[in-house]
Amino acid sequence: MRKDITIAAEPRLTRGKNEARRLRVSMKIPAVVYGTGKDPVAVSVSPKEVNRILHSSSGANTIFNLDIPGVENTPVMVVDWQHDPIRNNLLHVDMKRIDLSRRLNVKVPVHTTGDPIGVKQQGGLYEVITREIEIECLPDEIPEHFEVDVAAMTLGQSLRASQVELTGSMKLVSSPDLVISHVIAVRGSAEETAATEETKAAEPEVVKKGKKEEEGAEKKK
Repeated sequence: MRKDITIAAEPRLTRGKNEARRLRVSMKIPAVVYGTGKDPVAVSVSPKEVNRILHSSSGANTIFNLDIPGVENTPVMVVDWQHDPIRNNLLHVDMKRIDLSRRLNVKVPVHTTGDPIGVKQQGGLYEVITREIEIECLPDEIPEHFEVDVAAMTLGQSLRASQVELTGSMKLVSSPDLVISHVIAVRGSAEETAATEETKAAEPEVVKKGKKEEEGAEKKK
């Protein structure tokens, strides 16, 4: 999704660990912007501004403007980033230039709403298998998320990628059979039912066997 956000960036003339350390002391992080047939450009950006985008409702699917004074002002997306494994602070960012006239592939979250009939009335369990699908569309038509009502799902039914409603230029890239969620029988209840049926089936045999033993004893007498 394209947003009216501009992040300022400064060209980096040097690279390496010492340069990265110097940038972080000055509250900046190293980054690279590439794509659309142009040469990659090494820059530095504010980690706070990038984090604000990554934690927004559209996340990494946000298209924003990157302003590099004297070089370019171009729409970009964050395509890769690195966090410190201990402090969890942002260390490095890769950004890709976006041609707004060309289609691109993105992964979009799928949110489900409603309480399935299979859970409320049939005692089943609702499970989410995957939380996103991949689509192809124009940059300006990237949705923040898809929303699907699963209230009508009964025991044994599944929600698949092909059932997510697409609009505009969107095309499904994920497998149409990809299971997003389903309603299944609770394992404990199924096992108890099976055990009860087995017990009931075995009871007549025990009774019959007892009767035969009693009849044989009477004959011997």
